[in-house]
Amino acid sequence: MSERIPLAILGATGMVGQRMVQLLQNHPRFEIAALAGSERSAGRPYGEATTWRLPGDMPAGLADMIVRPCTVDGMPAGVRLVLSALPSDIAKVAEPAFRDAGHAVVTNASALRMDPNVPLIVPEVNADHLSLIDRQGPGFVVANPNCCTIPLAMALAPLHERWGVEALTVATYQAVSGAGYPGESAWDMVGSVHPHPGDEEEKLAEEPAKILGTPHAAADFLLSARCVRVPVADGHLLAVHVKLKGNPTISEVDGAMRGWTGKAPPLPSCPTPPLRFTTRRDRPSPRFDVDAGGGMQATIGRLEACPVMGIKFYVLGHNTIRGAAGAAIANAELLDALGRIP
Repeated sequence: MSERIPLAILGATGMVGQRMVQLLQNHPRFEIAALAGSERSAGRPYGEATTWRLPGDMPAGLADMIVRPCTVDGMPAGVRLVLSALPSDIAKVAEPAFRDAGHAVVTNASALRMDPNVPLIVPEVNADHLSLIDRQGPGFVVANPNCCTIPLAMALAPLHERWGVEALTVATYQAVSGAGYPGESAWDMVGSVHPHPGDEEEKLAEEPAKILGTPHAAADFLLSARCVRVPVADGHLLAVHVKLKGNPTISEVDGAMRGWTGKAPPLPSCPTPPLRFTTRRDRPSPRFDVDAGGGMQATIGRLEACPVMGIKFYVLGHNTIRGAAGAAIANAELLDALGRIP
């Protein structure tokens, strides 16, 4: 199949939408057929409606594309795949409308993540959960998780598969790009760190169990999370303390994590292996490790014995690539690989 699949990006002018546009340049399977935005952006050229906030120039050929409204009627003929970078309050109305019109919707928004009929997918971890889309119809919504949940689920997957997770605590050090633009106030961030005022902790506490469980039942473990915003541009660092069934040794845990290749078929955006490792005591670091695997690998470091929980480690993920735009593209690639795009 050499013909590329046309897709639309909803919320294309925002930070996650811009990342989607950037990552889809020269994609082997997908091409951007429509860029959609808010009422104030619709009808204007993308280059005029968008203040490009990413390194480099806006991809050639898109600046003159007219931004469309985020409605089913606003899409060009032939588009049945939609990537959504919409804010959650808008997504909870717009995305079901596209689903009900027969579209495949892959969303970065949190609005429908915990719907029991919406699969919450990290391709390497739970590709089998796509069976849930058969409950929706005629179209469907597939969600990618919170930007901290994704690297955490990737790190936990080989451990949960082999031993089972009993409980864990997570502390996050989250980059300011996770708040979009303009994001956090400089007054909160310059020379300081900012305990997260939103619902990040609630998302991080409930999403991993849905991902690591079965399509119809969440995994049974306790998770306590604390989330903090730090003055870093890109990259969420997580400090993880985990209790595993059977109390495996550090050597056994290290071997399981290093040998894990994931459950997904080969996908253009997903490196193999999914996890990368560093043995340096001062790593992983957002400055040096965030772009591993094109921003799609999670980097593990400081895997050590914990006197309280048994195991502790750090995991780092690129929040706007692996944790957002790249995650949605990878989920679309998974749908394509399995022949599930309408």
